[in-house]
Amino acid sequence: MVKAFVTSVDVAQRAGVSRSAVSRTFTEGASVSPEVRRKVLQAAQELGYRVNRLAQGLNNSSSNLVGVVGANLSLPFMAKQLDMLSIGLLRRGLQCLLLNAADARSDIAPLIELIFEFRARAIVVLSGEPPMSIVDECLANGVKLIVINRQLARSDTDIILSDDIAGATLAAERLKAAGCRKVAVVTSGSGTPTQLRRCKAFSDVMTAAGTDIVVWHDGPTTYETGLKAARELLSDRQIDGAFCVTDIMAIGFLDGARNDMGRRVPEDLSVIGFDDIPQASWRSYELTTISQSFEVLTEAVLAALDHELGQSVITNVPVALIERSTVRR
Repeated sequence: MVKAFVTSVDVAQRAGVSRSAVSRTFTEGASVSPEVRRKVLQAAQELGYRVNRLAQGLNNSSSNLVGVVGANLSLPFMAKQLDMLSIGLLRRGLQCLLLNAADARSDIAPLIELIFEFRARAIVVLSGEPPMSIVDECLANGVKLIVINRQLARSDTDIILSDDIAGATLAAERLKAAGCRKVAVVTSGSGTPTQLRRCKAFSDVMTAAGTDIVVWHDGPTTYETGLKAARELLSDRQIDGAFCVTDIMAIGFLDGARNDMGRRVPEDLSVIGFDDIPQASWRSYELTTISQSFEVLTEAVLAALDHELGQSVITNVPVALIERSTVRR
């Protein structure tokens, strides 16, 4: 038989006080006499009582929960982002309510509606784009909506964007400096706004410089997609540079180039990624990449929690070129 949780009624009976006195004791700022507080805390310790924060939140207009909606959570970039965000929320006394949008296809509305049922004080969207009806519902219910790397046609949500255009420009300039004459741009078939921005900005710089470019896009945003791109592209021996719009695809591309296509990196082929995931610095890759600060991104989300509801703040996460060993010097 499963033992039932100790309730506030049990604590009240042990302390010889009312249930409301127990509730006030564990409610920040509530009025309770020192003697009653002492009795309640002693009884709670003896019984092993813990406050039911979920029930407490449901009794209030909002809880200490922050809903986080994301897909592809196993990808290194998403995993690192979620790791740092959940730690940051805990340090603020908030809890992360994670909902995996992997099976939501393009419609994440049902997941966000589920978060409403928990009286979450804010919703952070890591993947996907919330429909405008959900934005309206967030405002109507006093729920802060924070969207990462999505630009909505509204001015009442907090938007956090990596500086994709600046990053892709840095990558293009670096491959130009390496003397690359024909360059491949590797993207997945997901068509996310982030990948599209990076691809276009990079292509614009290369086209303006008169550099031949080949744009390749197919499959999900995975290591295997990068591997496939290398096998399909590098039979063209004239390709001497590649910009992969995410590091995970760049790592797959590197393995395909070296192990399957017999290319020497960086002597025959220069490769740049984007994101600076932890694996990019591994000794087997030493990937030159565009870094966006996970710390700055996390702080931007936490700062957005304090913005007034309906106030829109667009935060750009700065980027930097991280030189390692996959581009000719």
